[in-house]
Amino acid sequence: MGIIGILAIVFCVITVILLIGVGIYLILRSPFKYPYCVTVFDVSGRRAPKAEDLIDECLNQNGISKFSRYFEEVRIWKMCCEETVRKSKLKKLRSRQYREAVDDKNMYRFKLVRKQTRYKQSNYVRTPYTVYVTYLVYSCGFEMLKERYKALSEIGFQCTLSEFHAKNQRKIMTKALREQIALRDNYTCRICGKYMPDGIGLHIDHIVPIAKGGKSIPSNLQVLCSKCNGKKSAG
Repeated sequence: MGIIGILAIVFCVITVILLIGVGIYLILRSPFKYPYCVTVFDVSGRRAPKAEDLIDECLNQNGISKFSRYFEEVRIWKMCCEETVRKSKLKKLRSRQYREAVDDKNMYRFKLVRKQTRYKQSNYVRTPYTVYVTYLVYSCGFEMLKERYKALSEIGFQCTLSEFHAKNQRKIMTKALREQIALRDNYTCRICGKYMPDGIGLHIDHIVPIAKGGKSIPSNLQVLCSKCNGKKSAG
């Protein structure tokens, strides 16, 4: 037998070994992949964003139904996995792989991304294109979302929990919040009825003063004219 024949035999042996190895790997690898619920938040332009605040904003705007439905989908996935384990001839192995795959405490993943402009060059011409870069990934379970949703419901879904508990309530009186209250109250003083569409003399007042525990939330804010606001402050 010549050297070519020997090399052919060696090649065949190696091929068979590799095929056997791949077959064993395919048989023994875990068939279970946990179905994480991924939500992406674009935080471009936001300074030091916190995942908890974004989650609160999402719950305030959209409710918890999306996350509840996904919780039910994971429950069904678990039932299917348990059936797979029950029918498997490698029951002990599959049972261990299934337990390792379950990750309920990180069921929901919130990815914060920022938009970045990059450039590619061709024939000495630079062309801009946009990419999204991951800033932070935050994970939690369904119980955490339920607790936040309950706390938000107790304050009427009017702001995030961090805003509600902030010590400096005046700091969170943003321009957008002021405009929201002015629009809601039709630029009209809630005491004397003066209409101020140009915004001159229009004040956003805390019904319960901050000094007495009042919060900067819509239900505690109202439009007053400068005269009525002055009388209230004096009183």
